[in-house]
Amino acid sequence: MRNKIIYWIATVWLALGMFSTGIVQLLKQQAGVDAVTRLGYPAYLLTILGIWKMLGVVAVLIPGFPRLKEWAYAGFFFAMSGATISHLVSHDPVGEIFPSVLLLTLTLVSWYFRPASRKLVSVAR
Repeated sequence: MRNKIIYWIATVWLALGMFSTGIVQLLKQQAGVDAVTRLGYPAYLLTILGIWKMLGVVAVLIPGFPRLKEWAYAGFFFAMSGATISHLVSHDPVGEIFPSVLLLTLTLVSWYFRPASRKLVSVAR
């Protein structure tokens, strides 16, 4: 029961964080465009990330589709670890780095504590 509670708390916060940042990225607010270009990325990356984040949230939350969930978690991991590294390399202040570290941590906690019904079943050959 404890693991299920940890999973759902982490997953709900992960979904809220990814969905809300996905919307902000799709809206291409000037501050977001400035931040991504300062890190050396093109502004159109915001559209790609925004769409994939929202699709990933759907994949993680809906029942079934364990392979799709693995892909979504992998995408969240790569996006948030990449964001964290980009901010670190750019010597950004902790306040700029923290959101990506938090979402990366929530991704790992949600993935680790996911129930058996949300995991891929390995098939013995």
